[in-house]
Amino acid sequence: QVQLVESGGGLVQAGQSLRLSCAASGNIFSINAMGWYRQAPGKQRELVATIPRGGTRNYADAVKGRFTISRDNAKNTVDLQMNSLKPEDTAVYYCNARARVLLGQYENDYWGQGTQVTVSS
Repeated sequence: QVQLVESGGGLVQAGQSLRLSCAASGNIFSINAMGWYRQAPGKQRELVATIPRGGTRNYADAVKGRFTISRDNAKNTVDLQMNSLKPEDTAVYYCNARARVLLGQYENDYWGQGTQVTVSS
């Protein structure tokens, strides 16, 4: 249906930056919103940032002013620029797309495999 592949995770020290990228492929008719979520050990998956097609960006309070989400609609990609990283940002980061497939009647949520981000103090 729809495949999402993330890249760009890694190990950095507090205060440094990382840029995550995600590319969507498959039998896509259209993509509405795209976003990033994260899951730390022992915690539930939580929203980091979303960006509707042509809409207003939305950020979790914990990352406002530090993270920036962007997308390229022509390429079906979404990026997350993460600056001033903190140890509490450590998590597996997942790409999300709300998309309609070819011949589909409505939108569904699709998820990538996740990429590890580790921030040391």
